Amino acid sequence: MTLQLTLERRATPIGDMVLATGTDGALHAAEFADCEERVVRLLDRRLGPAAYHIVAGHVPAGVATAIDAYFAGDLGAIRPVPVSYNGTPFQEQVWKALREIEPGRPLTYSGLATAIGRPSAPRAVGHANGANPFSIIVPCHRLIGANGELTGYAGGIERKRWLLDHEARYAGG
Repeated sequence: MTLQLTLERRATPIGDMVLATGTDGALHAAEFADCEERVVRLLDRRLGPAAYHIVAGHVPAGVATAIDAYFAGDLGAIRPVPVSYNGTPFQEQVWKALREIEPGRPLTYSGLATAIGRPSAPRAVGHANGANPFSIIVPCHRLIGANGELTGYAGGIERKRWLLDHEARYAGG
């Protein structure tokens, strides 16, 4: 049986996002629209190209509302968005840990590796982070280099900087 994913484009202050949800309402992918080919590549890798098909439509109201609320300053609004991970066990461990990083408190790759009990695996954390198909919802932008530098982000370093500044502005509020 083929999984049906509903795809919606959603405007944000830093560019349109593409959101893909399953019939159960869980998010399967979230990415900036100018990186849409990445969505397909990551879905193919996680699910298999023949395992799903995409239809245009609207994602559940709760998902759309959470994205809008996040950008309006309610940083916790994205926390309850249901996610269908479908990654390797290590990727899922990293992605779940990313969701626990508090907004406004970036963490280093080695810091996250230590937090998940794998202190010698910061590069593996980086690879799992790079395979994250849930931009913003699984906040991979909250990981920074050991020296505090902003490092790779699929949506671009300028977006990463904007997201970190946005979160710093609204954190704790």
